[in-house]
Amino acid sequence: MTMHDPIKSPDKSEGSPSLIERASQMYDFRKALSPDAPKLPEQGNDPAPAPIETPSVMASLDPVAPAAVPAAAPAPAPVRPRAPVLPVAEIDRDLLRESAFIVPDGPVTSISEEFRIVKRRLLASVQAEANAGIGIAAQRILICSANPGDGKTYSAINLAISIAAEKDHDVLLVDADFAKPSVLSSLGIAGQQGFMDALADPAVAVEDLIIPTDIPGLSVLPAGRQTNTDSEYLASARTREVLASLTAGRPGRIVIFDSPPLLAASPAATLAQHVGHALMVVRADVTSERALRDALSLIAGCNQIQLLLNGVKFSPSGRSFGSYYGYGE
Repeated sequence: MTMHDPIKSPDKSEGSPSLIERASQMYDFRKALSPDAPKLPEQGNDPAPAPIETPSVMASLDPVAPAAVPAAAPAPAPVRPRAPVLPVAEIDRDLLRESAFIVPDGPVTSISEEFRIVKRRLLASVQAEANAGIGIAAQRILICSANPGDGKTYSAINLAISIAAEKDHDVLLVDADFAKPSVLSSLGIAGQQGFMDALADPAVAVEDLIIPTDIPGLSVLPAGRQTNTDSEYLASARTREVLASLTAGRPGRIVIFDSPPLLAASPAATLAQHVGHALMVVRADVTSERALRDALSLIAGCNQIQLLLNGVKFSPSGRSFGSYYGYGE
């Protein structure tokens, strides 16, 4: 704390001075009011300061035309190396004969005659669908069945060999039973890349995987890699592209698909959406009516569905249509 001088109390005997007198004794107001006292400058009399000129920061620039940027040259399309042409595969005729398949250039048998009737009806249906404007799907035939063991692979191979003998058609047999492929082993051909490889990899051209055979007019496309997402691949946009490649520039080609059983695996129902015809193989005395109806409901979206009765042991008319001797799938 700072110390201040004590203020003397006035002498009461002399009379109490007024507050003004007491303040005058402490502060000399007369000096501040004298003419010689410095005066404060009067407000508002000073001249206004001269305005400060601010230089403009915007310079006048002549417009400059932007330099021309040369257009980028389009990137060249990637060139996919073509696979070498696959050698012609030799079909094992002895194996065909032992398994009761049609043997090309062999004697006429009841089996070959039965499939002549079957193919004639199918080819007539193919032509009718083509005339109706269904498009390239009319050239695709799905061979299917309700359950394993009904004879779909046996029927697919025999039908393919029979159509290959036609003068106006060639046939491509596609093994679409990805889980249990058996077309190549039934023909005595070694396995390799195939249908699923082309679906899974856009860089793979499906036409490079088609195997020509020594049976005139017959080619084979293996099933390819095994996968747990075969139905998803078949439902993709890639499938349409691959299937279109199978018949591009070949209006006389018939594509036959050997599919998995409808009630055992889903890919057959998905593939049925891409074909113009479905041939349902029914095993006599084995395939139940309920199983047949369930299987047919899965391919209801197909335009043309026909039934092929397999394993018939007796016909009142004397015909043995659909009787496949020694069959074992």
